[in-house]
Amino acid sequence: MRTVGGRYQLVQRIGVGGMAEVWRGHDAVLDRPVAVKLIAPALRDQVAVDLVRAEAQLAARLAHPNVAGVHDFGLSPGGPAGDLPYIVMELVEGQTLARHLAAGPLDWRIAVRVCAEVAAALAAAHAQHVVHRDVKPGNIMLTPAGAKVLDFGIAAAAGQHELDLDGPVMGTPAYVAPERFAGVPATPATDVYALGVLLYHCLAGRLPWPADTETGLVHSHRYLDPDPLPAVAGLAPEVVDLISRCLAKDPAERPTSLVAALLLAEAVDARVYVPIADLAAERPHPPAIQPWDEQAASAPTGAVAADRPEADPAAPPLTDHAVTDHVAADRPPAQREARRRVGRHRA
Repeated sequence: MRTVGGRYQLVQRIGVGGMAEVWRGHDAVLDRPVAVKLIAPALRDQVAVDLVRAEAQLAARLAHPNVAGVHDFGLSPGGPAGDLPYIVMELVEGQTLARHLAAGPLDWRIAVRVCAEVAAALAAAHAQHVVHRDVKPGNIMLTPAGAKVLDFGIAAAAGQHELDLDGPVMGTPAYVAPERFAGVPATPATDVYALGVLLYHCLAGRLPWPADTETGLVHSHRYLDPDPLPAVAGLAPEVVDLISRCLAKDPAERPTSLVAALLLAEAVDARVYVPIADLAAERPHPPAIQPWDEQAASAPTGAVAADRPEADPAAPPLTDHAVTDHVAADRPPAQREARRRVGRHRA
């Protein structure tokens, strides 16, 4: 059995793409199943290795119940062609959303719940300034615990340009936002556009534009309005409006992934996990310390005898109890009486 990184055993190949192949693996050190993505031989040059490492680091920032986690990155000896980059990820059991959609549209309640969880995963990524860039049914796994967004392998920092500006746009043409074809860097609005296409697809069973070729899809994204969503009995009008807003040609007119997650979750009374704003700046200042508390805090104890004034040789030794009694003498009468009652109770 082939092993990479000295610990990850490759058990069965479960996916092949243009940039990588994915294997069901076993982590021999932690004794757990994992998914191992082996990068294609064409991407073994140092620039590509650095890019893959950076992408793995971006994805590893994310800790969310609807995101497949990244565990490790490494290089495995690959012979004359050079070292083989690999990424170790959480192994997610289930079926992809693409397989479910092959049978037709989903019940609207399931479709909205799934997309609410996808939106929540994207909100968590966007809060970390990470853009997925390839949101599509094939990268969403449906499990008994909910939807999992897979393959942040082409993820990028928000606003980051393509490695090769003359190369193809990263992502699947049917879900790529129109501004990306004009060379605009990926932003969170890029993922929100893909979310709108995804939600439309789940509800209608087809894409928002009729197109048979990639060229036709690109033209539709850039210049044509989406077809009206077919009527879905019971579907809240807020969801239909959200789809229209997500598919806006202007990225500035699209809602955030956080807004989309909350709206979709509310439509089906679902619970999603979304990032919250840092409220540290709004916390009230702690109350002022009372003078007797300051005196108690600064009073010496037996452990800091060097700070005490020189003792009178005729006086009894100053014990910790004596220091405590001295401090207590400076407290208000009511507090001294309370301390005495507590002392008698403990005795």
